[in-house]
Amino acid sequence: MKFAYYIKKDGLEADPRKDELLAQLRAGGVEVYRAGCASDISAGTDGLLSLGGDGTFLTGAKIAVQADIPILGVNFGRLGFLSEANPSELPSAILRGELRVEERELLKVSADGDAAGDHWPYALNETSISRDGASMLGIDVEIDGAPLPTYWADGLLVATSSGSTAYSLSVGGPICAPDSKVFIVAPISPHNLNVRPLVVPQTAKIAISLRSREDMAVFSVDNRSRRISAGARISVSEAPVRLKRLRTGGDTFINALRTRLLWGEDVRNGNEVR
Repeated sequence: MKFAYYIKKDGLEADPRKDELLAQLRAGGVEVYRAGCASDISAGTDGLLSLGGDGTFLTGAKIAVQADIPILGVNFGRLGFLSEANPSELPSAILRGELRVEERELLKVSADGDAAGDHWPYALNETSISRDGASMLGIDVEIDGAPLPTYWADGLLVATSSGSTAYSLSVGGPICAPDSKVFIVAPISPHNLNVRPLVVPQTAKIAISLRSREDMAVFSVDNRSRRISAGARISVSEAPVRLKRLRTGGDTFINALRTRLLWGEDVRNGNEVR
């Protein structure tokens, strides 16, 4: 077996847990090497290990998609919702062949037809548009050409089912199982009492335009952002590519909700196992 690994923060190079992880893999006969971009991935590589937190995973996902290899998140960060594998337990799971591959849908995002941000137009979690100044935004959204009532808000996001537990969750969006074939359209701090997040099929074509007193707005695609003209028109649709994600055998979405987000944490529940 052969794995590349990606580190976003160079400070992790000095982490003894990283050294122990790589040493155990090499002792088991696994070839491991560092990669910083897709062109670093050599032939025959079985996957990319993202060493860090969820932000590192989102950046590493670009490498994995471009190289057409699966990615496995190893948690050296805090929450670890995407980077969920424990570095001390991962070597044995790899050596025992306990990894499985799942596919995650991506968003394709463009502003006035140009690739977003750093010319990587895909998002695993979400894309958002938000105010750049003090004035709230009027946000007009069309779903397959059908206009929604104008949102008056600080911004708006479109999330995948994978991203339902990220930014979308913090603005009141629903939790969706990652294999749900849906997108979530959710306002950010709306100034309307009668608006709610909307769930649409992932086949939907979404167009977003703004009404603003400001000249610029903040446009984000996952963990990448830039300022764009408030007159820009944003297009969001299902990406033609998918992310292949490696997971260990014991990990489940429901377990992640309970252990990472403490879903159902209540003194009345005790410590019963379901």
